[in-house]
Amino acid sequence: MNNRGYYDRFGGAFIPEILVATFDELVTSFTEAKNDPGFWQSYQDILASYSCRPTPLTYAENLTRYCGGARVYIKREDLNHTGAHKVNNVMGQGLLVKRMGKTRVIAETGAGQHGVATATMAAKFGFTCTIYMGEVDVQRQRPNVFWMERLGAEVIPVRDGTRILKDAINEAFRDWVRNMDTTHYVLGTACGPHPFPEMVSYFQSIIGKEARDQILKIEGKLPRRVYACVGGGSNALGIFSGFMDDAVELVGVEAGGKGLETGRHASRLCSTDGSVGVAQGYKTYFLQDDDGQMKETHSVAAGLDYVGVSPILAHLKETGRVRFESATDREVIDALSLTIQKEGLIPALESAHAFVQALKEAPALSPTDAIIINQSGRGDKDIFTVADAFKDPKWQEFIKKKAEEYHA
Repeated sequence: MNNRGYYDRFGGAFIPEILVATFDELVTSFTEAKNDPGFWQSYQDILASYSCRPTPLTYAENLTRYCGGARVYIKREDLNHTGAHKVNNVMGQGLLVKRMGKTRVIAETGAGQHGVATATMAAKFGFTCTIYMGEVDVQRQRPNVFWMERLGAEVIPVRDGTRILKDAINEAFRDWVRNMDTTHYVLGTACGPHPFPEMVSYFQSIIGKEARDQILKIEGKLPRRVYACVGGGSNALGIFSGFMDDAVELVGVEAGGKGLETGRHASRLCSTDGSVGVAQGYKTYFLQDDDGQMKETHSVAAGLDYVGVSPILAHLKETGRVRFESATDREVIDALSLTIQKEGLIPALESAHAFVQALKEAPALSPTDAIIINQSGRGDKDIFTVADAFKDPKWQEFIKKKAEEYHA
């Protein structure tokens, strides 16, 4: 990365003039924090005492036996407080907010995990909190909305555009322009204008640091491959960072939705529908038409349902350092079901994309090889979506009964 936030031809900071001073302040504060050894230590300390770090690396014995190839390990980011890797980033940014002396935080959220994590951080540090969430995501992630509001956050449904994650991001930026003196925007993924891609990746790098140490201690050698789902890219860059300088293949798995051939997906890097453009303050691959208008996206996983992708991952695709694949909704539900039944683990729908590709490829590897799957979140937030996908008759009867009681 150069000092303007570019990763080769991707990245940058395409921001309105009114926000330049705010971004300059953020860059200065983040740079000073990175150069302060005490900051990283305080960051590790709060995650250890508040969020159960280090998260374990679990040997998936039953999945290994089922696949019949590589030894399968799972990095358990689902065991973080709030149930996902998102807390790593928000606690780091929360410490920066304190350094800058601001009193209010805002955030966007898709799957709701970042919203819950931000609301939790705000409660912990005593900040006022507003969360923007697309109206579609509010409906499919109602349990997370409930917890955000219980934590004291104001949740604002966004009814513009396609009413999903990209629209929530747009609304959060509008808020920031109006309230920049008191407010920090806790962007949830490694996208957006510089320094957000670098900053979010920096805080999420704790995943890769831990995973590398853990696999060396358990196996005595590095893994053959590391798999992570890719929406914006924060969990993928978090775990990939620990192995970037090693001879380890890194595999990112995007949302294939109903299939790449249908156009109903959110695959920017391994479909022909993605092209390079500038939107939401940065340059990367977007799902856009020939006129630069953003296309509608689709994924069973709300957290992957986004038109853009981290400029860092776009750069790593073009250099060939990371291989990108996609997983369809159907494959994701099947992999989720298999993992639940074989290991008693319930990955988030986002994380299950990584399981799809890993379980496809594990049988072709040697039993002496090890692979790591980053389980970026837990699946209890997806109960409505998953139960609907499974067409569970008992669940359907439960929902019908509760609706009748509500309207009685």
